Amino acid sequence: MRIQLIQSSPVWENPSQSLAELETILSSSPEADLVVLPEMFATGFVTKPGAVSEVSGREGLDWMRDYAVRNGRAVAGSLSTTSPEGFRNRFYFVFPDGAVSYYDKRHLFTYSGEHKRYVPGTERVIVEYMGVRILLQVCYDLRFPAFARNRLVDGRPEYDLILYVASWPESRIAAWDALLKARAIENACYVAGVNRVGSDPKNLYPGHTTLINPLGEVLSICKQNAVDTLICEVSMEFLDAYRQGFPVLADAD
Repeated sequence: MRIQLIQSSPVWENPSQSLAELETILSSSPEADLVVLPEMFATGFVTKPGAVSEVSGREGLDWMRDYAVRNGRAVAGSLSTTSPEGFRNRFYFVFPDGAVSYYDKRHLFTYSGEHKRYVPGTERVIVEYMGVRILLQVCYDLRFPAFARNRLVDGRPEYDLILYVASWPESRIAAWDALLKARAIENACYVAGVNRVGSDPKNLYPGHTTLINPLGEVLSICKQNAVDTLICEVSMEFLDAYRQGFPVLADAD
């Protein structure tokens, strides 16, 4: 499966302009099976949602569906949106036929007050696409390994790839780099971490968008501090061979 990771710079609280800039980036990009966008890719990391989140959720999801169907590929990314329970930091996975699955961010970032404005999710979500089982995770979830633990079910790992979409600031980027590798190694899976660049009223974001294999090896990484994209490959043949040769998950707690 070919994955395109998009290291974009959302326009602060401006979904229309953010989506227009994404269209420009994607219009000249090579073909891929799955496109992955950062956390709150249409607005930046807004912790005071309101009308902007209503627009973001509606326009952002409409755009994702249109892009997926129009191009025959899946697209994934998080939006600030609304639900009957309140505001959600919702990670959408849109299939090429327009069908939608989603995961609501479980670990809200209390340091920035996200927990005061958003309702947390309660369930893990794994989607399957092109024979690859994918765990959806958002930013701060990366710091909580128990929630992402890859368990054996009927002798088979639950998932093959974790997608982390993020607005991870420059001041803590060393943790991002280290924890992405740790999640890949301990769960015997691929990990794709898609972080934004640019700035918002509080932080600078350096990117470090990357794909890591179960050995902890960085297969590809975007340019730092620049809007960039990369195309990378997830090989189930390689993953299955690695797991058979080194069945570490069978010894997990």
